[in-house]
Amino acid sequence: MSAELVLKTIKEKQIEWVDFRFADLSGRAHHITLPAKEVDEDTFVNGVAFDGSSIPGFRGIEESDMVMMPDHGSIYVDPFTAHKTLNVFCDIFTPDGERYERDPRSIAVRAEEYLKESGIGTAAFFAPESEFFIFDDVRYESGMNKTYYSVDSEEANWNTGRSEEGGNSGFKIPVKGGYVPVAPMDKQQDIRSEMCRLLEEAGIRVERHHHEVATAGQAEINFRFDTLTKTADNLMIYKYIVHNTAAQYGKTATFMPKPLFGDNGSGMHVHQSIFNGDTPLFYEKGAYANLSEMALHYIGGILYHAPALIAFTNPSTNSFKRLVPGYEAPVNLVYSKGNRSAAVRIPVAAVTPKGCRIEFRTPDSTANPYLAFSAMLMAGLDGIKRKIDPTKEGYGPFDKNIYELSDAEKGEIRSVPGSLDEALNALEADYEFLTEGGVFTKEFIDNFVDLKRAEARSVAIRVHPYEFGLYYDL
Repeated sequence: MSAELVLKTIKEKQIEWVDFRFADLSGRAHHITLPAKEVDEDTFVNGVAFDGSSIPGFRGIEESDMVMMPDHGSIYVDPFTAHKTLNVFCDIFTPDGERYERDPRSIAVRAEEYLKESGIGTAAFFAPESEFFIFDDVRYESGMNKTYYSVDSEEANWNTGRSEEGGNSGFKIPVKGGYVPVAPMDKQQDIRSEMCRLLEEAGIRVERHHHEVATAGQAEINFRFDTLTKTADNLMIYKYIVHNTAAQYGKTATFMPKPLFGDNGSGMHVHQSIFNGDTPLFYEKGAYANLSEMALHYIGGILYHAPALIAFTNPSTNSFKRLVPGYEAPVNLVYSKGNRSAAVRIPVAAVTPKGCRIEFRTPDSTANPYLAFSAMLMAGLDGIKRKIDPTKEGYGPFDKNIYELSDAEKGEIRSVPGSLDEALNALEADYEFLTEGGVFTKEFIDNFVDLKRAEARSVAIRVHPYEFGLYYDL
């Protein structure tokens, strides 16, 4: 879509405001809104100015002027504003017209360009399965003399005995008992369907939705795969629509990986494949899981670089509350067909040549999608270039439940890092695959590590309520 067509859309849909959006390093969206009458072709040439020093991890106050350059191919009408608003994704540029190296979306664009320049393929396709919780109430506080959090849900197992006005209606979701039950156990059918309707209106093709395994309102909506940057854009829209639809229903949605202790967390399983034009490059009939040698090398790159990769795919302290054995969390750095206990799973049910893909199950939705997808692609491409054979490297295939292996057998399997700090250490030790073709820069990685270490420190130095039970009486 050209700038001219965007302006035509503004006129035809009687748009009053145009909202220009970008993502910061953590993946949070920011926006500046212009009256539609002030948006013209020059806006798409000169961009929209903003203060980069006010965005965490961007620029210092002495060099704060930055420019949002709108991508006219990434527009959708905002379904939540009282005044008709058109949302536009933007790339970040410096005032002298250079792409800003810390702009996550620009990194995704460079990753796609690098794939084409490599001669390996013309497009990488991604499809995330981003899980979330819908709660009725959330409260949290961290102060000098107290710290706590509390969430609640009408579906929650802990509410079987709660007295409610009019009586308790029962039908609560058991712990680990929430996978695809019907109503009245599943009380969130309508809210998920409304989310899907709005996603479709925004141009995102929804494939299905359902209740997920955990109690207290865990959900998943799957949408159609697309190219790397476009899928990252779609995930940003997805999270925006999920959050705001929940708010309209008087509820609250979170993509935190582990908001509940003792039940399954929320992951973001990422399906991915490479095509050359219309030809799928990951398919070879009759091979293991019908995977081509290229696909196996891609898996080899993902698993070899996984400890460093996880700094981008699981970049929160809360991520590592999910990445523990026993909760369907893929902590084992192996690959397998159809096996959900492996970090890399190859779907085998109802798969066509064009649908042949690999699924990296470790990530979660605290990841910035532009950075996470780019890092995964770069790891996979490095595996292809270096012909990393995952079988020879000891990454499988493992076609049995890894959680049921003996301790000795489990000891032979590499695991994910145990904390955010460990993942950041791994990234500092293994980052060169990311800087190929100038996709990531060393300066960006150092800045990202500093930002995330500060988050880890801020959590580590605070008193935890469970420590009172462990140590108060000593």
